[in-house]
Amino acid sequence: MTSNRIKAYLDENAVKYVSIQHSPAFTASEVAQSVHVAGRDFAKTVIAMIDGAPAMIVLPATRRLILPDVREMFESEEVRLATESDLRELFPDCEVGAMPPFGNLYGLTVYVAASLAHERRIAFNAGTHTEVIEMAYEDFDRLAQPRIIDLVTT
Repeated sequence: MTSNRIKAYLDENAVKYVSIQHSPAFTASEVAQSVHVAGRDFAKTVIAMIDGAPAMIVLPATRRLILPDVREMFESEEVRLATESDLRELFPDCEVGAMPPFGNLYGLTVYVAASLAHERRIAFNAGTHTEVIEMAYEDFDRLAQPRIIDLVTT
């Protein structure tokens, strides 16, 4: 699965990280709790279809997207969450719902919530529901080159 792809990418770029194995967990909050990471530091990856094109939006596990606000922010007519079928197609080497926040590896623009960009370290799914990567936000920023956005979330 993707954990090998992500680890190889991080190793190639001389990034220090910690790989954490855990029992299967499926929601970002469950995963964060399972690996003892604060929800504000766990990067939840959400794929939104904006006018038919996929975009990766990364936000803290403690937050949820408000689609009408995303629609307004992107000045788009159509905004919806990606379906499981979309996710399988976009991330063929990942378990559905466990995509890492490196959209750049999949040809996607990465948008990150400003609140997450202020954290010193982040953790995220490594492509599976049983492994998390923890690393410095600074390294994530350097590699993924996300666009920081002020998301209205709940």
